[in-house]
Amino acid sequence: MKAPALSYFSLTKRRLKTLMGMAMWLPTLAMAQGLPELEQPSQGGDGLMSTMQGYFYDAAIIIGLVLCTVAFLVVGTSSVASFKEARERETWSKFAITVVVGVALIVAIIWLATEAGPILAQ
Repeated sequence: MKAPALSYFSLTKRRLKTLMGMAMWLPTLAMAQGLPELEQPSQGGDGLMSTMQGYFYDAAIIIGLVLCTVAFLVVGTSSVASFKEARERETWSKFAITVVVGVALIVAIIWLATEAGPILAQ
């Protein structure tokens, strides 16, 4: 009785190996004709160096936007935590200071990121 179960296992294992081999071979048939072309950077010209500078500019702008988003999330999280603490301990001045400093920090970061854009474009 145990022998058929073993042979069934080997047959299943053999079929699985065949399917895996076919699955690994299949991507070699793919053609690159239907793929979209690489998008050109927003800045840059004809040469390799200006194209690389354009990609660097785009990457720097994206990094700046990510930093602004992270700052916004950190200030929001800190403000919510300070609000929770203010409701428990009745220390509303600490909450107000946290919100005012957080808003000033976000405005400063967005302003610096906006000023950095034209500087990087040069």
